[in-house]
Amino acid sequence: MDSSLFKLTSLNLNGIRSAASKGVEEWIAATGPDCICVQEVKAQAADIEGKFDSLAGMRGIFHFAQKKGYSGVGIYSRHEPSDVVVGFDPEEFDAEGRYVEARFDTPQRKFSIISSYFPSGSSGEERQCAKFRFLAKMHTHLMRMKGEREFVLCGDINIAHRKEDLKNWRSNQKNSGFTPEERAWMDMLLAANDMGGLQDVYRCLQPDTTDECYTWWSNRGQAYANNVGWRLDYHLATPAIAALARSESIYKGQKFSDHAPVTIGYEMKL
Repeated sequence: MDSSLFKLTSLNLNGIRSAASKGVEEWIAATGPDCICVQEVKAQAADIEGKFDSLAGMRGIFHFAQKKGYSGVGIYSRHEPSDVVVGFDPEEFDAEGRYVEARFDTPQRKFSIISSYFPSGSSGEERQCAKFRFLAKMHTHLMRMKGEREFVLCGDINIAHRKEDLKNWRSNQKNSGFTPEERAWMDMLLAANDMGGLQDVYRCLQPDTTDECYTWWSNRGQAYANNVGWRLDYHLATPAIAALARSESIYKGQKFSDHAPVTIGYEMKL
């Protein structure tokens, strides 16, 4: 990846302490992203302080869940943000630690990097209903933001958008993460009209990949060994930011969690 590009990585850690024990900080130091968005930190402020408040020289900002050992998101950046926004839905989902936004505003441009962890509905109908509520609120929030500033949302979206985004698409059409309703939400988010218009940046660069695009593998059976995966991790950007994307990579050389890091190189500076 061109070292002159702004390198932005997204990675679901499935526990920051677990990922650290598997060498994630050493990998970050070696690959040198300008910014890394992390999800499923699974820690509280007291667990982070003095241990993980910085990674590979980058200072972190976080949104922790109230429940211990659950969810939580963060952004580590080499650049100091002009402002930080923690949470987007105080009525329901902020208690789950699912949204943190770093703003890098200048007189010329308003720009945000967001780390978000969308709910999974795989545990049952109650959580699937919560997921649909989250999607509705998130769409409203992102469309409002789109009218005010440029941004890229990095995160575990917990949705495979197209059949090319998972191995066993036929047998998963009724399962959370690939239901028609979730895929329709993605269609709406990415629609080229006033109510949508975000870009799936990886697909802008790699519109047709299948087996190579997966970012998550179940721990059941031999899913990883057989590459029975799903693409659940995304960069979702406003069109002007997506147009700056020049390179992409999904790193599978080491396993830090059940997700792989997704890095996009953008031709821009903060």
